[in-house]
Amino acid sequence: MQQRQRLGVVTGGSLQEGLTVRLDARTSVEDMRVGKFVVVQGQRFTFFSMVTDVRLGATTPKVTLDPPPADEFFTSVLTGTTTYGELKLDLRLMLPLDGSAELLPVRTVPHHFAPLYEANEADFTQVFGREEGSHFMIGTPLDMAVPVCIDLNRLVERSNGVFGKSGTGKSFLTRLLLCGVILSDVASNLVFDMHNEYGWTARSEGSSFVKGLRQLFGSKVLVYSLADGTDRHYPSDGEIAIGYDQIEPEDVLLLSEELNLNPTAAETAELLVDTYGQQWLAKLWDMNQDTLKAFAEEKSASQASLNALKRKTLQLKRLGFVKPHADLATVDLLINALMSGRHVVLSFGRYDDPLAYMLVANVLTRRIHQRWREQTERYLQTKNESDRPRPLMITIEEAHKFLNPRLARQTIFGTIAREMRKYSVTLLVVDQRPSSIDSEVLSQLGTRITALLSDEQDIDAVFTGVGGSNRLRAVLANLDTRQQALVLGHAVPMPVVVQTRSYDEEFYRFVEQRTRRAATLVQAQQEVDELFPD
Repeated sequence: MQQRQRLGVVTGGSLQEGLTVRLDARTSVEDMRVGKFVVVQGQRFTFFSMVTDVRLGATTPKVTLDPPPADEFFTSVLTGTTTYGELKLDLRLMLPLDGSAELLPVRTVPHHFAPLYEANEADFTQVFGREEGSHFMIGTPLDMAVPVCIDLNRLVERSNGVFGKSGTGKSFLTRLLLCGVILSDVASNLVFDMHNEYGWTARSEGSSFVKGLRQLFGSKVLVYSLADGTDRHYPSDGEIAIGYDQIEPEDVLLLSEELNLNPTAAETAELLVDTYGQQWLAKLWDMNQDTLKAFAEEKSASQASLNALKRKTLQLKRLGFVKPHADLATVDLLINALMSGRHVVLSFGRYDDPLAYMLVANVLTRRIHQRWREQTERYLQTKNESDRPRPLMITIEEAHKFLNPRLARQTIFGTIAREMRKYSVTLLVVDQRPSSIDSEVLSQLGTRITALLSDEQDIDAVFTGVGGSNRLRAVLANLDTRQQALVLGHAVPMPVVVQTRSYDEEFYRFVEQRTRRAATLVQAQQEVDELFPD
C-alpha cells in the first residue's frame, strides 16, 4: 500500500452518511469523478469505497468572498492550503489486513487522517474475482482497464432487471448477460424477442450489425418463430401457434389496455368459462346477437358487456398465429429443449406489437411454469438428482406491461417474480420505465443493471429496497448516455459503475475460445467415462 501515491486523508464522516476526504495538494480535483473506486487504509481493514460526490472547500470563507487575482502564482500558493478539493465516499466493503480473503460488510469506519489511495487491479480482483467458471466480466471501472465480474450462479438464483432510457444500450447489456449464462451453462434461457434483436443479426445504434445468439453458439440456441410471422431471411427451428382453447381470461385481462376493455370484461369472461370451459372464446366469437341476448338473460349478465368483449377480442382472432386448433407438439419440443439445457429465442417477426407479444409470452410462460412446477414437486418426492429441474431464466422486454401494479398479482410473470427460485424459474426484465413496475416485484429483483435514467420516479423505482440509495442516486445521474451502467444486488459484492463490455469482434473471439475449450473438456470427460465406466 505504501508504494501507491496517496490521494488524501479522511477528515470526518460517519457510517450512515459516508466519509469526507480532503485531497492532498498534489492531487488534482479534476482527476476525481463520481463513481471512481478508491481504498482507505485503516489500522485493521482496507475499506473499499466509491466516490459519490466531489466538491471544493476552503479553510476560510474570506477567500471565496474575495477571490485572489487571476494569477497562476496565487492559485498555486492557495491550492492545498487555503483551498482544497474534497470527496464524499460511500464505504462498501471491508477487506481484513490479516491476509484473509473474506469480504466483510461495513460495520465501522477508519480512523481520522487514514490515507486514501486509488483502487488497483489487485483490489478489484479480490472483490469481484477473475473471469472464470461462473464469473463473467460485465465491464470495467470507468477509469481502469480491470475486469469487473458478476457471479452468474447468484444471478440466476433470483429474478433480475436491466433498466435504462431508450438508446442507452439495454439490448446490448441483455445480450451480454445471455451470452454469459450460455457460456457458463448455469441455466437455460427463454427469450421473448419482440424486436428480433437476439436470435440472428441485429443492427447496432450506428449503421453496423452485430451477431445474434444463434450465430455465436450454433445449435445450442434454437430460434422459434410465430406461425405466419417468420422472417424468411433466417431459418426457424419451429413455428408456434396458439389455439383458441389455450387462451384464458387471465390472458385477456392482461391485454385490457391494448384491447381497451372495460372493467366488467373479467367477470363476463369468467361467466363464459363457467359455461363453456376452454371453448369459451370460440363460443363467444360464434355467438350472434340472438345467442348473446339469450346467454345474457340466462346468466343475468350484461349483453352490452358481452358485445364489447366479443368485438374487442376479435382482434386476437385476426392474428395469424391464433388458430381454431393448434398442435402443441412444437410447444412441447420447445419446452423439452429448455429442460435438456438448450436455449430458445422466440422471434416475433412481423408481429412486433405489444398485443401479440403479451399474448404469446403469457400463454407460453404459464405452460412452461406448470411443467417446471410439476418437475420440482417430483424432485421433492424422489430426491433423485436426475429429477431436479434445470434453472430457467425468462427474458421479457417492455416488462411494465406484464408487471404493473394492476396486473402483477394476476399474471404468471408476477407469480414467478414473487416466488424467486422456488420452482427454478426466474425472470430477466428489461424496461425503460421501471417506475411502472409493481414495487413488490421490484423489491424481489436480486440484481439490477441500470443505464442512464433521467426521470426521478424511474430512479426511485430502481432503488426500491436498496439501503444507502441516496448516495447512489448521484452516481446513476452522472452516467454517460451509452455503454455505462450501475450494477448492484445479489450477483455482485457491492454496487459498481462500469464501462460495459463491448459486444464486438473481440468478444466474438472470446466466446469462440470459451466454447471450444468447453467442448474439449466435455470430449475428454466422455473419453474418461468410456475408459473407466461405473
